[in-house]
Amino acid sequence: MFENKKALLLDMNSTFMFGEDRFDENEDFSIYYHSIGGKLSKDDLDRITRSAYKYLDDRYPDERYRHTFPSVEQAIESTLNVALSEEEKEKIINTFAFHELGHIPHEFSNALHILKEYFILSVVIDIWSPKDSWLEIFEKSGVSELFSAASFSSDHGMVKPSPMPFELVVNNLNIPKEECLVIGDSVRRDLGGAIAAGIDCILVGGAHDQRAADSYPSLLEFCNEIKYNN
Repeated sequence: MFENKKALLLDMNSTFMFGEDRFDENEDFSIYYHSIGGKLSKDDLDRITRSAYKYLDDRYPDERYRHTFPSVEQAIESTLNVALSEEEKEKIINTFAFHELGHIPHEFSNALHILKEYFILSVVIDIWSPKDSWLEIFEKSGVSELFSAASFSSDHGMVKPSPMPFELVVNNLNIPKEECLVIGDSVRRDLGGAIAAGIDCILVGGAHDQRAADSYPSLLEFCNEIKYNN
């Protein structure tokens, strides 16, 4: 089924990035926040960060916000009962991003380099924070030059399973949908968005659905099959 495919539209979290979204009840946000010069107390920071996370988490599955998903800054402002300087607000946003951000294991960055030999690569990514920290991770992991097009939801407020981020990337690639393949770990967001956009989808990470073109335990196994057949 891969013979006519020229481009991959890759999901990120749990597809090639892992350890993201560290917002559990035991997480200490103040460690990073105070390391960058934040002035709020641990308790105040914890209240603001957790309230902002809940604000976004409540809206993420809501179809009413599919094309107008709020920013982290909007979420923080919705929780405040005191005025904060722009500098302090920026430190909270950076702290939120630090805890939202994952890492790219070496074997997955290597797999992306291998896949680049056979496909045009792009990414369709849902993140809540501004993308700067992710671009830095891409650069440090040696994958930033691999992607010919990208959609970060925090740039435009459109989140999967909307078909629009997928269509945005396809249009930027200028490749017919029939020659594209979505790869992601979420049945609802990746497969659902791909189906809505009219693009074939492969599921990874243990996700299965009969509507998917195929499924693999991880991106690594998909990469191995591409190598084996070429």
